[in-house]
Amino acid sequence: MSDQLDRIDLRMLRLLQGNGRLSNAELAKLVAVSPATCHRRTQRLFEKGYIGGVRATVAPRKVERGALVIVGVVLDRSTPQSFGDFEKAIAKLKFVLDCHLVAGDFDYFLKIRVKDIEGFNRMHGEKLIALPGVRQTRTFFVMKEVIDNAPLDF
Repeated sequence: MSDQLDRIDLRMLRLLQGNGRLSNAELAKLVAVSPATCHRRTQRLFEKGYIGGVRATVAPRKVERGALVIVGVVLDRSTPQSFGDFEKAIAKLKFVLDCHLVAGDFDYFLKIRVKDIEGFNRMHGEKLIALPGVRQTRTFFVMKEVIDNAPLDF
């Protein structure tokens, strides 16, 4: 098979993105191919990096992580070394769900889930502001999650 995606591959990706629990047999039926062909195509999608992984989406409130916080981070310096030091340190913090280098007033945006404001305050004072090169943080507490982790539109 080539690296090009055809309409069947795209349909498989859309279906799996909507429901990662589909069995191979169910997926094969939905895309009108044999189970063996479906399995080969799915494996190829993994091997080529179109599917990065499969995992369960856990309800944050059920595991005491109901508070969603977005943190803007400004570093002291904008150098490859300072970015590298920050990125190496932030990757070790398990409470950080996402970390994005951005253009504009901030250097990074972090997505963090915690139990509550007190938990964030403690973590901020002990961990975040102690990260290498951090000059300033600005915190945004999410009041309502309107759209979170929506499927890609393709």
